[in-house]
Amino acid sequence: MIMKNVDPLLPKTAPMEPVKLTALPERPLVSIVVPSFNQGKFIGDTIRSILDQDYRPLQIHVIDGASTDETVEVLESFGDIDELQWVSEPDRGVVEAVNKGFARVQGDIIGTQSSDDMYLPGAIRTMVDALKERPDHGLVYADMETIDFDGTHLFQTEIRPFSMQYFLNKHTWIPQSSAFFRREMLDACGGWDQRYFSADTELWMRMVFRTKVAKLDECISQRRVHDEQRNHQLAKIADAYRRMVRDSPDIQQSGKKLQRAARAGTHIHAIRYNASGSNLRASMRACGLFIDLRCCWFPAGSNFGFSCRK
Repeated sequence: MIMKNVDPLLPKTAPMEPVKLTALPERPLVSIVVPSFNQGKFIGDTIRSILDQDYRPLQIHVIDGASTDETVEVLESFGDIDELQWVSEPDRGVVEAVNKGFARVQGDIIGTQSSDDMYLPGAIRTMVDALKERPDHGLVYADMETIDFDGTHLFQTEIRPFSMQYFLNKHTWIPQSSAFFRREMLDACGGWDQRYFSADTELWMRMVFRTKVAKLDECISQRRVHDEQRNHQLAKIADAYRRMVRDSPDIQQSGKKLQRAARAGTHIHAIRYNASGSNLRASMRACGLFIDLRCCWFPAGSNFGFSCRK
């Protein structure tokens, strides 16, 4: 079903206070936003992975940026399915696409899925149940598998539990492909911020200061790695994270312990996404990390957020 254009949902500066969550209905509507551009070879798998879920009701919002490959043909091949709504028109990139999707969602629970990633069977039911069992949690996330271009399993990422300190110092992280949040969080925080390359992470940063968060010991999605992905742009990723930590009023207003954790996280992020390949630059970052770690504890044997199982 082709949908009409609406204005994107812009980010909001919400008060740093808990977001009040209302009781979920017995069968909450789930809305999935899928931003898309020239991923026609994968987007059919993404959509089928949602339509094949054993949970209803759900709505899929595909926001395509006027792809020049086979994307529109793939979307048209699904026919007139009420659960699938899509638009293909020029936009300014993935941030605007996601925010257009956010402006359309009507669901009580919301997820965003890349047009080259997929949900595993039972994923949506698992996350709906998790939020119904945790009525004071506005955001939940889970583990994921990594697959290659052809869909071959590479490894499973086992992410560590959530705490505010772990999130800020990169001991844990929230993968977009395995995260679901309550509608009230979107109403309070707004959409993605165009200023940051890793805009999903910046939205999580706003949310975690305003709600309880839980990480589930379940694997619910598949993240595909290939040469055309945005996450190969290492310098932009590192710079965006440094700026979002620097700019965050929530971090600025938090205690010294969390501020040190956030600074440690910027060092870890810069080491992980060291685009220059310079050992000297990595060493300088490591020195800064050591200084912040004096007052920012990491568990012994930490691998900064996750482990991988073949």
